[in-house]
Amino acid sequence: QVQLVESGGGLVQAGGSLRLSCAASERTFSLYHIGWFRQAPGKEREFVGCITWSTSSTYYADSVKGRFTISRDNAKNTAYLQMNSLKPEDTAVYYCAATPGYSGIYYTTENEYNYWGQGTQVTVSS
Repeated sequence: QVQLVESGGGLVQAGGSLRLSCAASERTFSLYHIGWFRQAPGKEREFVGCITWSTSSTYYADSVKGRFTISRDNAKNTAYLQMNSLKPEDTAVYYCAATPGYSGIYYTTENEYNYWGQGTQVTVSS
């Protein structure tokens, strides 16, 4: 099975930036689609964005489009979520998820992912 470890969360002022990392223990990491989700207090977990294994193409939720960037470094078995222009409403626990999948498809729901990290807290102050 794939084990994911997230890091990089913390406290930042509105307008600032953070980069989250997701390190995988799987040698075949390059073949997995990676998704990022977040869950704010009292809210359902929501999709943030994802990156495919075949072409490293990305797709983002409207709420973060233009501000967040997902990337991956397969040589390091690591995926990243670069968050810029952060807003207080971005405050949440952020989760990295992985799943084997088909090329040319974006996986945007929780049920489509097999493996999850422990989550890392991101707090944006106003």
